[in-house]
Amino acid sequence: MIRLHGYWRSSAAYRVRIALNLKGISYAQVSHDLRTGAQHSAEYRAIAPQGLVPALETDGGILTQSPAILEWIDERWPAPPLLPADALGRAHVRAMAALIGCDIHPLNNLRVLRHLRAEFGATQAQVDGWIGRWIAEGFAALETLVGRHDGAFCHGDDPGLADCYLVPQLYSAERFGVDLEPFPTLRRVGQAMARIEAVARAHPSRQPDADPA
Repeated sequence: MIRLHGYWRSSAAYRVRIALNLKGISYAQVSHDLRTGAQHSAEYRAIAPQGLVPALETDGGILTQSPAILEWIDERWPAPPLLPADALGRAHVRAMAALIGCDIHPLNNLRVLRHLRAEFGATQAQVDGWIGRWIAEGFAALETLVGRHDGAFCHGDDPGLADCYLVPQLYSAERFGVDLEPFPTLRRVGQAMARIEAVARAHPSRQPDADPA
């Protein structure tokens, strides 16, 4: 049995849940409440030395970092594929995923937001402005990239790697009150993903460790 170490509201864990569900892979979840610092326990650092989620326990060993985990999942279970068959298509999809995973998400990570408050005395309004700036700037570029490709999803008519990244970032944007009106293509893709039951089951609100509604 695969064990996914995560947290219900972690964007990186969310994208892994989507991929596992799309592939129809069974897994158990182990929760680490990031608000209380549970991810920094000695027990968890023995699994994931950075003290970050997600981590994936497999029969072949422990995997960390969601990009590596997602690519491993796709190689281990090739169908349905998360990446296009052609090299150029794979490069386009990886670029979309990296835009979110490298240029948007890290700047809005919980540890970064806490640092802004603790070390620089940022107010909640300033933190919200910080979040909104980087999400909006990244989404503006992503809107163009996705718009270059026909299909219901980020790249083509089947959900793939870039969509696994987009859905959690849309959730974060809505959570922090970011205006999504300028991004109709991204909103359309998000709506298409939400209609897939495998994706809906990965939503934070449906996780066993989610806060009560």
